[in-house]
Amino acid sequence: MSTTKSRLDTGLIRELAAILREADLGELEVEHDGLRVKVTKPVAPAIQAVAAAPAALAAAPAPVGAAPGAPVAAAEAALDKDAVTSPMVGTVYLSPEPGAKAFVSEGDKVKKGDTLMLVEAMKTFNPVEAPRDGTVTKIIVEDAQPVEFGEPLIVIS
Repeated sequence: MSTTKSRLDTGLIRELAAILREADLGELEVEHDGLRVKVTKPVAPAIQAVAAAPAALAAAPAPVGAAPGAPVAAAEAALDKDAVTSPMVGTVYLSPEPGAKAFVSEGDKVKKGDTLMLVEAMKTFNPVEAPRDGTVTKIIVEDAQPVEFGEPLIVIS
């Protein structure tokens, strides 16, 4: 007689891993009937370094060419501190449906919990909410743009 109420379904894990590969996701987490399964795909550090290096090189000449380098550095620091990042890998949408007015525009005042945009992943539209009250100072992404987990989407100051 087994005292375990439910057994781990290895078929479920295989299916989640297949979805992870097919959708080219980095992470997938599912909770059902009190069972939480998280499947992640390791990222090769060498690939990350190669991808990050050209971006760093492209960004480096701008401050050198600009006479006042301090404002650029201050703007980059503010971007890191005030940026709202993507909660997942997916496609970002700035409005609730095609042709509709955007959730927010630059200069809009927002309150904590307001929907800023949607990130669609695996046919599910997930709202990105304002983490705090403030003013939208910059929308970094464009409508229907693919985004990565942790990628800056919008700046609220």
